[in-house]
Amino acid sequence: MEKTPVYFMPGLAASPVIFENIKLPPDKYEMYFLEWLLPEDNEPLADYAKRIAENIKHKNPVLVGVSFGGVLVQEIADIIAVKKVIIISSVKCNLEFPRRMRFAKLVQAYRVFPTALMERVHWLARFARGNSFIAKRLRLYEKYLSVRDKKYLDWAFKTVITWDRAEPNPKIVHIHGTADGVFPCKYLKDYIPVKGGTHIMIINKAKWMNENLPGIIEK
Repeated sequence: MEKTPVYFMPGLAASPVIFENIKLPPDKYEMYFLEWLLPEDNEPLADYAKRIAENIKHKNPVLVGVSFGGVLVQEIADIIAVKKVIIISSVKCNLEFPRRMRFAKLVQAYRVFPTALMERVHWLARFARGNSFIAKRLRLYEKYLSVRDKKYLDWAFKTVITWDRAEPNPKIVHIHGTADGVFPCKYLKDYIPVKGGTHIMIINKAKWMNENLPGIIEK
């Protein structure tokens, strides 16, 4: 039986390590992991999506994107033929953004976001040794968020906040945690709820994902 290729795109600045606990039946699926590239100067999201799509080597794959990766796989699906697009902890259009993100777009807050701090996680870790909670968060940051280039971060924050998709594609399958603090459920429509799932549920709700993703892919 021919296996279905499933391509996974991590969230903003994240590495494919976030999918380390995701397991699909190996007799039915082949798992592939996409990674962020450094953007060109002022690169439009559509052009960036074309470059990422060059790393997809199969016809009619399933695309799975987390957070900003969910935005990106929707753009890729406008370029290549796909079997299905599944977004996790993400949004289907800019109307699903919370008010603070709409305000950030209005005032162009992405221009002053302190992205340089994200490059200095090792420096910050030295000051967190006395606070176990912060130290734990920084260790998770170091493990899962591998893209710390300021040019990428500036581009990514601006690109997600200014995303211009105003109408959701009804074919998109949307999985979302009921406790997501980045994209609160009250702004969303037509999604599969994961009770208690937060914005990082691809990591801490992997059991739910492993039990449900195969059925969602085939439905």
